[in-house]
Amino acid sequence: MSLADHPSSVVSVRYTSSLVFTVSTAYIKVWDIRDSAKCIRTLTSSGQVGSGDTCSSARSLSIPPGESQINQIALNNSGSFLYAAAGNAVRMWDLRKFVSTGKLTGHLGPVMCLSVEKLGHGQDVVLTGSKDHHIKMFEVTEGAQGSVGSSYTFDPAHQDSVESLAVHRDAIYSSSRDYYIKKWDMASKSLVQSVSAQTDWVSALGVVPGSPVLLSGCRGGLLRLWHADSLAPLGEVQGHDSPINGLATNSTQLFTASDDRTVKIWEAKNSVEDGKTGQKGSETPPEGES
Repeated sequence: MSLADHPSSVVSVRYTSSLVFTVSTAYIKVWDIRDSAKCIRTLTSSGQVGSGDTCSSARSLSIPPGESQINQIALNNSGSFLYAAAGNAVRMWDLRKFVSTGKLTGHLGPVMCLSVEKLGHGQDVVLTGSKDHHIKMFEVTEGAQGSVGSSYTFDPAHQDSVESLAVHRDAIYSSSRDYYIKKWDMASKSLVQSVSAQTDWVSALGVVPGSPVLLSGCRGGLLRLWHADSLAPLGEVQGHDSPINGLATNSTQLFTASDDRTVKIWEAKNSVEDGKTGQKGSETPPEGES
């Protein structure tokens, strides 16, 4: 199965039990994986909705007037709402009706990353990181419409663009082009710790489920492991020769996505807390390549 015919590079993907959402330039394609991976909707950064596949299948790096590059998408826990970071804002989508209900606003630069957590009582907490160096928190109540402002801006800010966010238990982790990882307390919203993590942009973060381990990937292709509580270094491996753009994990494996057009799968050896990882199997190149 392949989800194809995107206008350019695919930069983000999320899924529910029946749908897959993929992002390319200013478009979000919605796929029904129960029906031979059929594209059933196309959503745009400006809030337009098209039935089926309405974006050109021809490769194009240009973004239509009135649209913005979508950098990342995220789903809420129930899968009923989609949040899309485009330009200086985050657009909200009600997936029960496939309509845009409004935007999260307040950043002064493009929103590069976001994470959605559940606060309870039908309320989502959306964390955003931007090229304006800031991380913001938005509390989105069920039925919220229009322009929603942030409830908190984390301080002190990073010294460069915020590239990735991760949440583990009661902590928020942020990484930046300033080479630093910051750890924040979710409840008090205060900075707990800041470490110089890499010698290049820290482009991706991830957490290992059920384990106190934080992962980071950088533009130099280095994969590093950290103790989530103390941010003490646990180990590192040269994962790729090109930038690591994304990290995903399950209870036994790590997945790294890179500019080298591969996804590598890593298997924890003995205990991932000891910083021991090993590559499992072979690289996963784009379809049609070997």
